[in-house]
Amino acid sequence: MSAFPRRLICTLLLCLPLGAAASFAQREEAHDFVRDMRAHGFDDAELYALLERARHLPRAIELIRPPATPGTRSWHNYRARFLDRSRVDGGVAFWQQHRDSLARASAEYGVPEEIIVAIIGVETLYGRHTGNFETFSALATLAFDYPPRAPLFRRELENLLLLAREQQRDPFSYYGSFAGAVGYPQFLPSSVRNFAVDFDGNGRIDFDSDPVDAIGSVANYLFLHGWLPGQPIAERARLQPGVDARPLIDAGIDPSLSPETLATAGVTRVDGGAAADTATLVDLPTPGAETEYWLGYRNFYVITRYNRSSFYAMSVFELAEALRAARQRR
Repeated sequence: MSAFPRRLICTLLLCLPLGAAASFAQREEAHDFVRDMRAHGFDDAELYALLERARHLPRAIELIRPPATPGTRSWHNYRARFLDRSRVDGGVAFWQQHRDSLARASAEYGVPEEIIVAIIGVETLYGRHTGNFETFSALATLAFDYPPRAPLFRRELENLLLLAREQQRDPFSYYGSFAGAVGYPQFLPSSVRNFAVDFDGNGRIDFDSDPVDAIGSVANYLFLHGWLPGQPIAERARLQPGVDARPLIDAGIDPSLSPETLATAGVTRVDGGAAADTATLVDLPTPGAETEYWLGYRNFYVITRYNRSSFYAMSVFELAEALRAARQRR
Protein backbone atom coordinates (compact mmCIF):
# COMPACT_ATOMS: atom_id res chain seq x y z
CA MET A 1 0.00 0.00 0.00
CA SER A 2 1.33 3.45 -0.86
CA ALA A 3 2.39 5.93 1.84
CA PHE A 4 -0.40 8.38 1.00
CA PRO A 5 -3.32 6.09 1.92
CA ARG A 6 -1.55 5.14 5.18
CA ARG A 7 -1.21 8.84 6.08
CA LEU A 8 -4.84 9.36 5.07
CA ILE A 9 -5.99 6.60 7.41
CA CYS A 10 -3.94 7.97 10.30
CA THR A 11 -5.41 11.43 9.74
CA LEU A 12 -8.93 10.04 9.69
CA LEU A 13 -8.25 8.08 12.87
CA LEU A 14 -7.41 11.31 14.69
CA CYS A 15 -10.86 12.61 13.74
CA LEU A 16 -12.70 9.68 15.29
CA PRO A 17 -14.35 10.34 18.67
CA LEU A 18 -13.07 8.39 21.64
CA GLY A 19 -14.66 4.95 21.81
CA ALA A 20 -15.71 4.95 18.16
CA ALA A 21 -15.44 1.67 16.31
CA ALA A 22 -12.60 1.28 13.86
CA SER A 23 -13.64 2.26 10.36
CA PHE A 24 -13.69 -0.18 7.48
CA ALA A 25 -10.77 1.75 5.97
CA GLN A 26 -8.50 0.43 8.74
CA ARG A 27 -9.21 -3.27 8.21
CA GLU A 28 -6.49 -5.46 6.76
CA GLU A 29 -9.12 -7.06 4.54
CA ALA A 30 -10.03 -3.60 3.28
CA HIS A 31 -6.42 -2.97 2.31
CA ASP A 32 -6.55 -6.16 0.25
CA PHE A 33 -9.86 -5.07 -1.26
CA VAL A 34 -8.48 -1.67 -2.24
CA ARG A 35 -5.42 -3.28 -3.77
CA ASP A 36 -7.58 -5.70 -5.78
CA MET A 37 -9.74 -2.85 -7.07
CA ARG A 38 -6.70 -1.30 -8.77
CA ALA A 39 -7.28 -3.86 -11.52
CA HIS A 40 -10.48 -1.91 -12.34
CA GLY A 41 -8.69 1.44 -12.35
CA PHE A 42 -9.93 2.67 -8.97
CA ASP A 43 -7.85 5.16 -7.02
CA ASP A 44 -6.67 4.00 -3.59
CA ALA A 45 -7.37 7.28 -1.83
CA GLU A 46 -10.89 7.54 -3.25
CA LEU A 47 -11.72 4.01 -2.12
CA TYR A 48 -10.36 4.61 1.38
CA ALA A 49 -12.49 7.74 1.57
CA LEU A 50 -15.59 5.73 0.58
CA LEU A 51 -14.81 3.03 3.15
CA GLU A 52 -14.37 5.71 5.77
CA ARG A 53 -17.85 7.05 4.97
CA ALA A 54 -19.47 3.62 5.25
CA ARG A 55 -21.38 2.85 8.44
CA HIS A 56 -21.23 -0.40 10.36
CA LEU A 57 -24.76 -1.87 10.31
CA PRO A 58 -25.11 -4.52 13.04
CA ARG A 59 -28.70 -5.13 11.98
CA ALA A 60 -27.52 -6.48 8.63
CA ILE A 61 -25.47 -9.12 10.43
CA GLU A 62 -28.36 -9.97 12.76
CA LEU A 63 -30.68 -10.53 9.81
CA ILE A 64 -28.31 -12.64 7.72
CA ARG A 65 -26.99 -14.80 10.54
CA PRO A 66 -28.73 -18.20 10.83
CA PRO A 67 -30.80 -18.53 14.01
CA ALA A 68 -29.02 -20.12 16.96
CA THR A 69 -31.80 -22.67 17.22
CA PRO A 70 -33.15 -23.32 13.72
CA GLY A 71 -36.90 -23.73 13.59
CA THR A 72 -38.78 -26.52 11.93
CA ARG A 73 -39.54 -25.95 8.25
CA SER A 74 -43.22 -25.31 7.65
CA TRP A 75 -44.54 -25.02 4.12
CA HIS A 76 -47.94 -23.87 5.34
CA ASN A 77 -46.40 -20.96 7.28
CA TYR A 78 -44.07 -20.00 4.44
CA ARG A 79 -46.81 -20.20 1.82
CA ALA A 80 -49.15 -18.03 3.86
CA ARG A 81 -46.67 -15.13 3.65
CA PHE A 82 -46.98 -14.94 -0.13
CA LEU A 83 -50.33 -16.45 -1.08
CA ASP A 84 -52.56 -13.84 0.51
CA ARG A 85 -55.16 -11.40 -0.73
CA SER A 86 -52.79 -8.42 -0.88
CA ARG A 87 -50.40 -10.21 -3.21
CA VAL A 88 -53.12 -11.60 -5.44
CA ASP A 89 -55.13 -8.37 -5.70
CA GLY A 90 -51.98 -6.28 -5.92
CA GLY A 91 -50.58 -8.59 -8.57
CA VAL A 92 -53.67 -8.38 -10.74
CA ALA A 93 -53.57 -4.57 -10.49
CA PHE A 94 -49.83 -4.52 -11.30
CA TRP A 95 -50.43 -6.82 -14.27
CA GLN A 96 -53.20 -4.59 -15.60
CA GLN A 97 -51.16 -1.42 -15.14
CA HIS A 98 -48.11 -2.85 -16.94
CA ARG A 99 -49.85 -5.25 -19.31
CA ASP A 100 -48.06 -3.97 -22.43
CA SER A 101 -44.57 -4.27 -20.89
CA LEU A 102 -45.37 -7.70 -19.50
CA ALA A 103 -46.71 -8.94 -22.81
CA ARG A 104 -43.59 -7.67 -24.60
CA ALA A 105 -41.24 -9.24 -22.04
CA SER A 106 -43.04 -12.58 -22.31
CA ALA A 107 -42.88 -12.46 -26.10
CA GLU A 108 -39.18 -11.58 -26.16
CA TYR A 109 -37.93 -13.96 -23.48
CA GLY A 110 -40.52 -16.75 -23.44
CA VAL A 111 -41.32 -16.38 -19.74
CA PRO A 112 -45.03 -16.32 -18.79
CA GLU A 113 -46.32 -12.95 -17.68
CA GLU A 114 -47.69 -14.38 -14.44
CA ILE A 115 -44.26 -15.72 -13.46
CA ILE A 116 -42.67 -12.27 -13.92
CA VAL A 117 -45.43 -10.66 -11.86
CA ALA A 118 -45.20 -13.34 -9.16
CA ILE A 119 -41.45 -12.91 -8.68
CA ILE A 120 -41.81 -9.15 -8.25
CA GLY A 121 -44.75 -9.81 -5.93
CA VAL A 122 -42.84 -12.26 -3.74
CA GLU A 123 -39.71 -10.11 -3.71
CA THR A 124 -41.11 -6.65 -2.94
CA LEU A 125 -44.93 -6.74 -3.02
CA TYR A 126 -44.79 -5.02 -6.42
CA GLY A 127 -42.28 -2.41 -5.31
CA ARG A 128 -43.84 -1.50 -1.97
CA HIS A 129 -41.09 -3.05 0.16
CA THR A 130 -37.71 -2.67 -1.52
CA GLY A 131 -35.67 -2.18 1.67
CA ASN A 132 -34.21 0.87 3.41
CA PHE A 133 -30.65 -0.29 4.07
CA GLU A 134 -27.98 1.91 2.49
CA THR A 135 -26.40 -0.62 0.14
CA PHE A 136 -22.74 0.36 0.29
CA SER A 137 -22.69 0.24 4.09
CA ALA A 138 -24.66 -3.02 4.21
CA LEU A 139 -22.26 -4.72 1.80
CA ALA A 140 -19.20 -3.33 3.56
CA THR A 141 -20.54 -4.60 6.88
CA LEU A 142 -21.08 -8.10 5.50
CA ALA A 143 -17.85 -8.07 3.49
CA PHE A 144 -15.61 -7.15 6.40
CA ASP A 145 -17.54 -8.12 9.54
CA TYR A 146 -19.28 -11.37 8.59
CA PRO A 147 -16.55 -13.96 7.82
CA PRO A 148 -18.88 -16.90 6.91
CA ARG A 149 -19.92 -15.17 3.68
CA ALA A 150 -17.30 -12.47 3.32
CA PRO A 151 -16.06 -13.54 -0.16
CA LEU A 152 -19.58 -13.29 -1.61
CA PHE A 153 -20.19 -9.83 -0.21
CA ARG A 154 -16.76 -8.53 -1.20
CA ARG A 155 -17.62 -9.52 -4.76
CA GLU A 156 -20.93 -7.69 -4.44
CA LEU A 157 -19.21 -4.62 -2.99
CA GLU A 158 -16.82 -4.72 -5.94
CA ASN A 159 -19.79 -4.97 -8.31
CA LEU A 160 -21.59 -2.12 -6.58
CA LEU A 161 -18.60 0.15 -7.17
CA LEU A 162 -18.41 -0.92 -10.79
CA LEU A 163 -22.16 -0.44 -11.20
CA ALA A 164 -22.05 3.04 -9.66
CA ARG A 165 -19.24 4.00 -12.02
CA GLU A 166 -21.12 2.61 -15.03
CA GLN A 167 -24.34 4.39 -14.02
CA GLN A 168 -22.48 7.55 -12.96
CA ARG A 169 -24.08 7.42 -9.52
CA ASP A 170 -22.80 8.01 -6.02
CA PRO A 171 -22.16 4.52 -4.52
CA PHE A 172 -24.08 5.71 -1.44
CA SER A 173 -27.22 6.49 -3.45
CA TYR A 174 -28.38 2.85 -3.57
CA TYR A 175 -30.83 1.49 -1.00
CA GLY A 176 -32.30 -1.99 -0.64
CA SER A 177 -32.24 -5.12 1.49
CA PHE A 178 -29.86 -5.90 4.34
CA ALA A 179 -28.00 -8.23 1.94
CA GLY A 180 -27.47 -5.61 -0.78
CA ALA A 181 -30.35 -6.46 -3.14
CA VAL A 182 -31.97 -3.44 -4.77
CA GLY A 183 -35.19 -2.26 -6.36
CA TYR A 184 -38.38 -3.91 -7.56
CA PRO A 185 -36.69 -7.23 -8.47
CA GLN A 186 -34.15 -7.29 -5.59
CA PHE A 187 -31.12 -7.87 -7.80
CA LEU A 188 -27.70 -7.96 -6.19
CA PRO A 189 -25.24 -5.57 -7.86
CA SER A 190 -23.63 -8.41 -9.83
CA SER A 191 -27.04 -9.42 -11.17
CA VAL A 192 -27.82 -5.85 -12.15
CA ARG A 193 -24.60 -5.75 -14.14
CA ASN A 194 -25.04 -9.20 -15.71
CA PHE A 195 -28.78 -9.54 -16.27
CA ALA A 196 -30.53 -6.16 -16.08
CA VAL A 197 -31.87 -4.61 -19.29
CA ASP A 198 -32.99 -1.12 -20.22
CA PHE A 199 -36.44 -2.37 -21.12
CA ASP A 200 -38.09 1.03 -21.46
CA GLY A 201 -35.32 2.22 -23.79
CA ASN A 202 -34.60 5.49 -21.97
CA GLY A 203 -30.85 4.90 -21.86
CA ARG A 204 -30.55 3.84 -18.23
CA ILE A 205 -31.58 1.02 -15.92
CA ASP A 206 -33.91 2.16 -13.16
CA PHE A 207 -35.07 -0.32 -10.55
CA ASP A 208 -36.14 2.33 -8.04
CA SER A 209 -38.96 4.39 -9.52
CA ASP A 210 -40.33 2.47 -12.52
CA PRO A 211 -40.92 -1.28 -12.77
CA VAL A 212 -40.59 -1.53 -16.56
CA ASP A 213 -36.86 -2.24 -16.44
CA ALA A 214 -37.50 -4.73 -13.63
CA ILE A 215 -40.10 -6.55 -15.74
CA GLY A 216 -37.69 -7.00 -18.63
CA SER A 217 -34.77 -7.83 -16.34
CA VAL A 218 -36.62 -10.58 -14.44
CA ALA A 219 -37.62 -12.15 -17.75
CA ASN A 220 -34.06 -11.86 -19.07
CA TYR A 221 -32.65 -13.39 -15.88
CA LEU A 222 -34.89 -16.45 -16.19
CA PHE A 223 -34.25 -16.70 -19.94
CA LEU A 224 -30.47 -16.66 -19.48
CA HIS A 225 -30.73 -19.29 -16.76
CA GLY A 226 -32.42 -21.69 -19.15
CA TRP A 227 -36.17 -21.05 -19.12
CA LEU A 228 -37.96 -23.38 -21.55
CA PRO A 229 -40.92 -21.60 -23.17
CA GLY A 230 -44.15 -23.54 -23.09
CA GLN A 231 -42.77 -26.28 -20.84
CA PRO A 232 -44.25 -27.28 -17.47
CA ILE A 233 -43.00 -25.94 -14.15
CA ALA A 234 -44.32 -28.34 -11.51
CA GLU A 235 -47.06 -30.89 -10.83
CA ARG A 236 -48.34 -32.55 -7.70
CA ALA A 237 -46.84 -35.99 -7.21
CA ARG A 238 -48.39 -39.18 -5.89
CA LEU A 239 -46.27 -41.60 -3.89
CA GLN A 240 -47.32 -45.21 -3.58
CA PRO A 241 -47.64 -46.46 0.01
CA GLY A 242 -44.29 -47.37 1.53
CA VAL A 243 -42.16 -45.33 -0.89
CA ASP A 244 -38.94 -44.07 0.69
CA ALA A 245 -38.80 -40.57 -0.79
CA ARG A 246 -35.51 -39.57 0.82
CA PRO A 247 -33.11 -41.01 -1.80
CA LEU A 248 -35.13 -39.32 -4.55
CA ILE A 249 -35.14 -35.98 -2.73
CA ASP A 250 -31.43 -36.30 -2.04
CA ALA A 251 -30.81 -36.53 -5.79
CA GLY A 252 -30.90 -32.73 -5.68
CA ILE A 253 -32.89 -29.81 -7.00
CA ASP A 254 -31.45 -30.07 -10.52
CA PRO A 255 -33.92 -32.31 -12.41
CA SER A 256 -32.20 -35.66 -12.95
CA LEU A 257 -34.90 -38.28 -12.39
CA SER A 258 -36.37 -39.71 -15.56
CA PRO A 259 -40.09 -40.54 -15.74
CA GLU A 260 -39.10 -44.23 -15.82
CA THR A 261 -36.93 -43.90 -12.70
CA LEU A 262 -39.71 -42.13 -10.84
CA ALA A 263 -42.36 -44.61 -11.91
CA THR A 264 -40.17 -47.57 -10.90
CA ALA A 265 -39.68 -45.94 -7.48
CA GLY A 266 -43.44 -45.53 -7.08
CA VAL A 267 -43.75 -41.80 -7.90
CA THR A 268 -46.25 -40.57 -10.50
CA ARG A 269 -48.43 -37.56 -11.17
CA VAL A 270 -51.57 -37.34 -9.07
CA ASP A 271 -53.61 -38.76 -11.97
CA GLY A 272 -51.37 -41.82 -11.98
CA GLY A 273 -49.56 -40.92 -15.18
CA ALA A 274 -45.82 -40.77 -15.60
CA ALA A 275 -43.93 -37.53 -15.02
CA ALA A 276 -44.07 -35.23 -18.03
CA ASP A 277 -40.27 -34.99 -18.24
CA THR A 278 -37.08 -35.42 -16.26
CA ALA A 279 -37.83 -34.00 -12.84
CA THR A 280 -36.78 -33.51 -9.26
CA LEU A 281 -38.91 -34.68 -6.36
CA VAL A 282 -39.74 -31.68 -4.18
CA ASP A 283 -40.85 -32.16 -0.60
CA LEU A 284 -42.81 -29.45 1.21
CA PRO A 285 -43.12 -30.51 4.86
CA THR A 286 -45.36 -28.96 7.49
CA PRO A 287 -45.27 -30.13 11.13
CA GLY A 288 -48.47 -31.93 12.02
CA ALA A 289 -49.62 -32.19 8.41
CA GLU A 290 -48.99 -34.52 5.52
CA THR A 291 -45.95 -33.57 3.46
CA GLU A 292 -46.72 -32.30 -0.02
CA TYR A 293 -44.69 -33.83 -2.84
CA TRP A 294 -44.27 -32.21 -6.23
CA LEU A 295 -42.53 -32.99 -9.48
CA GLY A 296 -40.30 -30.04 -10.30
CA TYR A 297 -39.29 -29.69 -13.94
CA ARG A 298 -36.53 -27.65 -15.57
CA ASN A 299 -38.44 -24.38 -15.26
CA PHE A 300 -38.94 -25.00 -11.55
CA TYR A 301 -35.18 -25.35 -11.25
CA VAL A 302 -34.71 -22.09 -13.16
CA ILE A 303 -36.86 -20.26 -10.58
CA THR A 304 -34.56 -21.61 -7.85
CA ARG A 305 -31.66 -19.81 -9.56
CA TYR A 306 -33.37 -16.59 -8.46
CA ASN A 307 -33.54 -17.86 -4.88
CA ARG A 308 -32.09 -21.28 -4.05
CA SER A 309 -35.09 -22.53 -2.10
CA SER A 310 -37.76 -24.99 -3.16
CA PHE A 311 -40.18 -23.16 -0.83
CA TYR A 312 -39.46 -19.93 -2.69
CA ALA A 313 -39.87 -21.48 -6.13
CA MET A 314 -43.13 -23.12 -5.17
CA SER A 315 -44.45 -19.85 -3.74
CA VAL A 316 -43.67 -18.12 -7.02
CA PHE A 317 -45.35 -20.91 -8.98
CA GLU A 318 -48.49 -20.99 -6.84
CA LEU A 319 -48.78 -17.21 -6.73
CA ALA A 320 -48.42 -17.14 -10.53
CA GLU A 321 -51.21 -19.69 -10.86
CA ALA A 322 -53.42 -17.70 -8.49
CA LEU A 323 -52.72 -14.48 -10.39
CA ARG A 324 -53.57 -16.05 -13.75
CA ALA A 325 -56.82 -17.48 -12.39
CA ALA A 326 -57.81 -14.21 -10.72
CA ARG A 327 -57.08 -12.18 -13.85
CA GLN A 328 -59.15 -14.52 -15.99
CA ARG A 329 -62.11 -14.04 -13.64
CA ARG A 330 -62.03 -10.26 -14.09
